[in-house]
Amino acid sequence: MLDIKFVRENPDAVDAACASRQNAHWDRERFFELDSERRQIIVEVEGLQAERNVVSKQIGQLMREGKRDEAEAAKAAVAANKDRITQLDERRDAVEKELFDLVAGIPNIPDASVPYGADDSDNPEVRRWGTPREFDFDAKAHWDLGPELGIIDFDRGVKIAGSRFYVLGGMGARLERALISFMIDLHTKIGFKEWWLPVITNQATLFGTGQLPKFEEDLYHVNPDLYLIPTAEVMLTNLHRDEVLDASQLPLWYTAFTPCFREEAGSAGRDTRGIIRVHEFDKVEMVKFATPEDSMNQLESMTAEAEEVLKVLGLPYRVVTLCTGDIGFSACKTYDVEVWLPSYNAYKEISSCSNCWDFQARRANIKYRDPANFKGTRLVHTLNGSGLAVGRTMAAIIENYQNADGTITVPEALVPYMGGVEVIRPEG
Repeated sequence: MLDIKFVRENPDAVDAACASRQNAHWDRERFFELDSERRQIIVEVEGLQAERNVVSKQIGQLMREGKRDEAEAAKAAVAANKDRITQLDERRDAVEKELFDLVAGIPNIPDASVPYGADDSDNPEVRRWGTPREFDFDAKAHWDLGPELGIIDFDRGVKIAGSRFYVLGGMGARLERALISFMIDLHTKIGFKEWWLPVITNQATLFGTGQLPKFEEDLYHVNPDLYLIPTAEVMLTNLHRDEVLDASQLPLWYTAFTPCFREEAGSAGRDTRGIIRVHEFDKVEMVKFATPEDSMNQLESMTAEAEEVLKVLGLPYRVVTLCTGDIGFSACKTYDVEVWLPSYNAYKEISSCSNCWDFQARRANIKYRDPANFKGTRLVHTLNGSGLAVGRTMAAIIENYQNADGTITVPEALVPYMGGVEVIRPEG
């Protein structure tokens, strides 16, 4: 969430930021109507309070002087004054709520380094690693090879849950579990603290990271007040909601594995085959809390940490910077890490690493104290990134490590996590 003072003083910058995001809008006229009314109410209330204090002091003097009628009139004036203040306070609450909701709907301001663009086709490539494999046989897509090996079952997923669900069996289930453990181990070895989190969350938590109210249609409701989490970012970031951290603690590095649940309401017709875009998927998440001066450095290191997972697995990838038309609601800058998928003959997103500046911290009220450098408290900067999306990593392994005989070679780094299994063969 942007600072209301910033919006008031920099409406042209907000206009420009929304325009650069292509489809973002805010009601500038209504903002200033509400902001002006709020200020007028404050001035009127302060005047009425001062007037009430003066008249209240006069009542005692009038009573002592025996001017009972004048004293009663003064009491009536004080009562009327009190009623008016109550009315104004109620109106101020309503105005401030509408003003808060309006500002809460404005997306973050993209960093100056974010390139301008209309959509993902304008995302500039930053770097590549690895070379896509040249097959000397007819390579298969994971949605064909997985069922043939008996490790992915789409039909039974649809039968027991519905469209865009699948089940994993045998070595498929083992590979999923191996990838999760491998990723968590890789992150914790370099200093991330692991957490085990609930997968049900509340409205305040989702508001804190920006999923509510804007993206409610993409969330699965458990009841009117509870939801299934769309990502562990929501839970990890809100661990420190309404807290004041000490500067000596920063940066904080957190990681967690969770299943994630998304309605994908706006993705009809996109990636409908396979396990690339489904309603439930596993993901290992990274979240960081940093000082404003250090957060961009932390974004670079977080992206490198996501890349390291792919390097160790030997999967070709590239990194792109999201342009203004593709960047997420809460982010000020994002790198997407895209893995090579032969079935698409293209790179597909497997991680998004974002710096949200103080946007989420303001919504979730997460601050830090640094007595040596400033008085009071400041908002932290929050960052998040996938490390990685497990299902997409499995799809990439199946496709990139397939053999002519229909088997899959297990990446060397995963063999210990697979109980020594080096090749996945057809299962009965």
